Amino acid sequence: MKVGILKEIKAAENRVAMTPTGVEIMCANGHEVMVEASAGVGSGFPDEAYAAAGARIVETPAEIYAASDMVMHVKEPQPSEYDMVREDQIVFTYFHFAPDEPLTRAFVANKSIAIAYETVEGPAGDLPLLTPMSEVAGRMSIQEGAKYLERDFGGRGLLMGGVTGVAPANVVVIGGGVVGTNAAQMACGLGAKVSLLDMNLARLRYLSEVMPKNCFPMMSSPALLRELVLDADVVIGAVLVAGTKAPKLVTREMLKSMKKGAVIVDVAIDQGGCFETSQPTTHRNPVYEVEGVIHYCVANMPGAVPVTSTMALTNATLPYALEIANKGWKQAAIENNAIKTGLNIVNGKVTYKGVADAFGLEYVPVDNVL
Repeated sequence: MKVGILKEIKAAENRVAMTPTGVEIMCANGHEVMVEASAGVGSGFPDEAYAAAGARIVETPAEIYAASDMVMHVKEPQPSEYDMVREDQIVFTYFHFAPDEPLTRAFVANKSIAIAYETVEGPAGDLPLLTPMSEVAGRMSIQEGAKYLERDFGGRGLLMGGVTGVAPANVVVIGGGVVGTNAAQMACGLGAKVSLLDMNLARLRYLSEVMPKNCFPMMSSPALLRELVLDADVVIGAVLVAGTKAPKLVTREMLKSMKKGAVIVDVAIDQGGCFETSQPTTHRNPVYEVEGVIHYCVANMPGAVPVTSTMALTNATLPYALEIANKGWKQAAIENNAIKTGLNIVNGKVTYKGVADAFGLEYVPVDNVL
């Protein structure tokens, strides 16, 4: 198979979809790999490293799209790329279709094979290609929350962990999955008082056993959330419903009750966000203020730490990319349910229900296209 690795063009995105090591493994399996010039520079991988691993360096994305059977991105293709995608071409990346109607309709129209990292589901119901970036984003959310609590950044002027004789910050983490757990661990490590909310009693029981003593796992409810945000210094939105829009759990009205200079970090912004007042931001302009509360809603948080993120991501994606290349997308999906669950749009048919429901499109069960 001819595999193309594209340079990321989303604002301040420095990750790359494959490392030179991944290229070497692909080539050893008989595949041809093309890498767009300077695609890996932001992650510390120069073109020379890819060439030494067996890749052909290509100058433009148009050449990559024209020559590849499968193209790989980290983030979703941008509008300038929509017309480059060909019918039957495999596009393997983070798509996050549900909050993005123009992207969804573009991929229905181009009749490509859209395989979304974020809906690839493991045998235990886990999301193996979302997990590494969720770990990064969860940990980063606390770094950013702590930074924007500083007065120079418009925050309340608090040190997250406090000091001797001075209380630490109150951190509320909504969602006890991978993002929320990593956020809570980081906040606890800094010494904050952490309330970790989830609606799964078994998960809460597990978190109660493994989390530090300054973390308080609690059953989430609208009433409890309204109560906790009153005293919160940092609120982390870490709620995910795979492949569908995130639920809006914190309203503008609730925001009015929060302390001025408090910080919210919406890690769910890729799926539309779980705060009513969330709007996507970039690393260049990461924050804005509503009702006196600082909003950090960067849609590609791990892009700020691309060396860590690229290594973590490609460790997870390479086995699936190799399987698709070795077998073709259809046979790979038939034999591996994880790849099947990654199929979101196939030859113009929406095969992921959450995406179809988001825009009132016809849903076609994935088995109907295999």
